[in-house]
Amino acid sequence: MNVVKLQSTYDISVEVAKIITEQINNKPDSVLGFATGSSPVETYKRIIEKYEKGEVSLKNITTFNLDEYCGLPRDNVNSYFYFMKDNLFGKTDVDFSKVNFLSGTSGEIEEECKAYRKAIEEAGGIDIQILGIGTNGHIGFNEPSDSFTDGPFKVKLTQSTIDSNKKYFEDGNMPTHALTMGIGDIMRAKKIVLIATGEAKAKAIFGTVKGEVTPMCPASVLQNHPDVTIFIDEEAGKLL
Repeated sequence: MNVVKLQSTYDISVEVAKIITEQINNKPDSVLGFATGSSPVETYKRIIEKYEKGEVSLKNITTFNLDEYCGLPRDNVNSYFYFMKDNLFGKTDVDFSKVNFLSGTSGEIEEECKAYRKAIEEAGGIDIQILGIGTNGHIGFNEPSDSFTDGPFKVKLTQSTIDSNKKYFEDGNMPTHALTMGIGDIMRAKKIVLIATGEAKAKAIFGTVKGEVTPMCPASVLQNHPDVTIFIDEEAGKLL
């Protein structure tokens, strides 16, 4: 596990965007796992800038996103599909036929999750998985629990996760469940890059890097992955 502490969110975004674009330029048909939320937004801006300068093309990549809220169609402004379209995909030459998302409106949850795992396998696995981290140590929507998960599944969101994310739902009606890749899906990625900024993430980062490997801090499992880089700012790393 490689921990990189930088001064600002901007500095982190430059470095992570460099990793992603180098991966794409070295392997144009890369399979990339993307995350949503505030953590990767600046990174996506840097990728867009590189695309606009002609330094990278995303037209041949295949993408898989970590999670999606249950009950939200893709055109809902609070869906994670909409988020990715608004913050990256719609501002580059991404081929939407190669964009993969768990369907939050699927009536067959078990089949949806099985199909998603199969799609990742058939794509050859994820080359780089981008992660954020919750204040309770969750990655994707893998909340603290008694055991580590494997494949995609439906999860009931914890109150701390709802409290952290409800600010994005202006009408106050935030979903209480989501579909998410499991810990096993994340750990099968060839390379993992986690981004964490701000004092609110300090405890989770400490547990991830220095704590016991336990499903009560889901991100701690990353200690067992052979290629993980964690980018943090001073505040997120204050307990290390």
